[in-house]
Amino acid sequence: MPFTRFVETGRVAKCAVGKYKGRLVCIVNVIDQNRVLIDGPTSGVPRQQYAVNHLHLTKFRVRFPHTARTRVVRDALEKFDLRKKFEETRWYERSVAKAKRFSMNDFDRFKLRIARRERNRIVSRQYQKMKKVVVSNGMLFGKPRKGTKPLPPKREKKPEDAAKKKKKKKVEKAPKKVAAKK
Repeated sequence: MPFTRFVETGRVAKCAVGKYKGRLVCIVNVIDQNRVLIDGPTSGVPRQQYAVNHLHLTKFRVRFPHTARTRVVRDALEKFDLRKKFEETRWYERSVAKAKRFSMNDFDRFKLRIARRERNRIVSRQYQKMKKVVVSNGMLFGKPRKGTKPLPPKREKKPEDAAKKKKKKKVEKAPKKVAAKK
């Protein structure tokens, strides 16, 4: 799939470094290959120049004229409903989860560990039950084990058969020959 997130007028980006880290801004103008003019009227970022390598470009692009005023950018962002669209992305969900993990205290981490342990026990028990059924049917990991028919039930050993196996015939050994003395 070709690259589609270009540095261009109207591209929405997220500040990665500095005072405005984590805020959504719009690229208003490209100054040179390393710097752009950004504006974030809905997120509280004033119009300023910003390094391109300090921005994370998003998939969103808002349509407005080249070097538009802040008022025009604000109207375009509100019409585009950027905040709602960004909150539907996996990027936003991951950042919220990361912030939640970061804000956990020691007791929260302990509770999480206990909950994970309990969840894994439940999953493991259910997996073992399912595996037992599959193995008894002669199927393991979706492939037939011995033909496509299920295996016949195992026969129980009779006590007579067990007694017969225990009896062993005694083999008589020939007496040792003693060499005669001369």
